[in-house]
Amino acid sequence: MMAGDILRKEGSDEPSEVVVEPTEAGDLHVPEQYVETNEEQLQQDDSSTRTPSLFSTGLNVDDSDADSSLGDIERPSSSVSATSSVFDFVEEYGRTFHKYKEGKYFLPNDLPEQERLDLQHAVACRLFGKLALAPVHNPPRVLDIGTGTGIWAIDFANENPGSDVLGTDLSPIQPEYVPPNCRFEVDDSEDEWVFSYKFDYIHSRFMVGAFRNFPNVFKSCYENLNPGGWIEFQEYYVPFQCIDDSLAGTHLERWNNLILEATAKIGLNGRCAAKFKKQMTEAGFVEVEEHKFALPGNPWAKGEKEKMLGLMQMTNILDGIHGMTMAMFTKILGWSVEEVEVFLVNVRKDLQNKDIHFYYILYSVYGRKPIHQTGDNAS
Repeated sequence: MMAGDILRKEGSDEPSEVVVEPTEAGDLHVPEQYVETNEEQLQQDDSSTRTPSLFSTGLNVDDSDADSSLGDIERPSSSVSATSSVFDFVEEYGRTFHKYKEGKYFLPNDLPEQERLDLQHAVACRLFGKLALAPVHNPPRVLDIGTGTGIWAIDFANENPGSDVLGTDLSPIQPEYVPPNCRFEVDDSEDEWVFSYKFDYIHSRFMVGAFRNFPNVFKSCYENLNPGGWIEFQEYYVPFQCIDDSLAGTHLERWNNLILEATAKIGLNGRCAAKFKKQMTEAGFVEVEEHKFALPGNPWAKGEKEKMLGLMQMTNILDGIHGMTMAMFTKILGWSVEEVEVFLVNVRKDLQNKDIHFYYILYSVYGRKPIHQTGDNAS
């Protein structure tokens, strides 16, 4: 969206001019009056989406049928993957899941999911513009918690040869061949941290489906950072947003609401990203900054970058929706496998429907541990 583009406010035909100046990272910042900041509404338990959203996205509907600007898209994947026979995994629904801390994380860890995670990494890099928004360069010791396939840690190690990068995850699915300054361990970051040294930068991304208590994780990060070290968490705000009423009443909206309902029943909060800035500040971090990004759900948005992001994200969710849904709906909501499969047929159709103008809000929140600490925050 360029300066002078016109948006229409909710419930009004009167246009309002909004000046948007993207940063070099592609951050779609908007004036505060267009950002929903009602704390009570963000924390409410009801799982309904808010449509249309007050978050001004810089996204405009592409009314043309031409997708020629997309060209061909090649999906990234790990160059080397460890064979599943080396590890003990749990098999359900034709998928494999982590054995360590079995059941804590509801998504699978098999090869299709690993390929999806690498695609999701590509989406994040294209949206954010770089691996880290926190002002770090070659931090000596780096920790990536919830590293998944390890692709972020590997890329960061390659970009920062002066850094020693450690990635941790519940699943040992990282590649065998990695940069010499990168390594991986199996660990649960919600347990007590027992590292023998402290870090200068701690990164985490897309852990909304795993962490029940982000404030405790932030506390662990604080205690395990060197003075002056940085923390950065990048996360989905799970409730779908829409620039109009095209999401209302769809199978896609119902799926999103049911996911929010099911995850809430097991202690997960799909709205938690909106609280990160406050929680990091309460943990003792200073210079805490919050950035919001709008990610189209499919190629409905106008513009080459927006259309490509929409295509990549649509593919990301299409590839992952079976794994995201099956355990939640059958084990938590009491659906049969057959009911889930039939329902997902229509959800997939909605995901690919460019007449549904939905999008995701992604947060990047980072802060610094003060160089001099006093009182309870001294560590």
